[in-house]
Amino acid sequence: MKIEKLTENKIRVLINPSDFDIENLSPMSFIDKALESNFLLADILKKAECEVGFNTDGCKLLVESFSSSENILVFTITKYSPKVQKKKITAKKKYSVCENSNFVFKFDDFEDFCLLCERINQVNTFDMKNFSKKLSLYFYDNTYFLLVKDIDACCNSARTFICLLNEFATSLPLTFGLESKLLEHGKVIMKNNAILTGIKHFVH
Repeated sequence: MKIEKLTENKIRVLINPSDFDIENLSPMSFIDKALESNFLLADILKKAECEVGFNTDGCKLLVESFSSSENILVFTITKYSPKVQKKKITAKKKYSVCENSNFVFKFDDFEDFCLLCERINQVNTFDMKNFSKKLSLYFYDNTYFLLVKDIDACCNSARTFICLLNEFATSLPLTFGLESKLLEHGKVIMKNNAILTGIKHFVH
């Protein structure tokens, strides 16, 4: 985690994929959940005060965040003195300009993947056939991984899909090393549109 002091009232926090691994977080889950967690935000503010002297006692905060294409989360925090800023300030979420993104999700067992397929089959808000043709299921190191390639992470369908995935699997940063291990040493269980294949064969 890197903290930069932009002005006396604003800092930028950069969180790398290695930080996600340590904290068991992913860019998508962090954006969806971090702002609602006082513990996580308080931890960041404590480090900011220690490292760059950014004291927020008695101040209202504006928190903005987005995830870059390299899975780096950029957090901008601006503080306002209540004597100057009367308007209520709330944290808001920002997403980067829509671009194709890659993810990987780890399942505890194959049954969880089947449950995901069943759940998606019940959702009629998007068409999986046209959503992504690069969803591949791999078996590596006694674990099942779903490799999600080239999806538009900003569209509503993608965000719904990612939320459903987080219910049944653990999101991991897709590093070059992990992808190489899956492609070179992993066993392909379902290649391309693994969800539709899973629905076809395991959902009744």
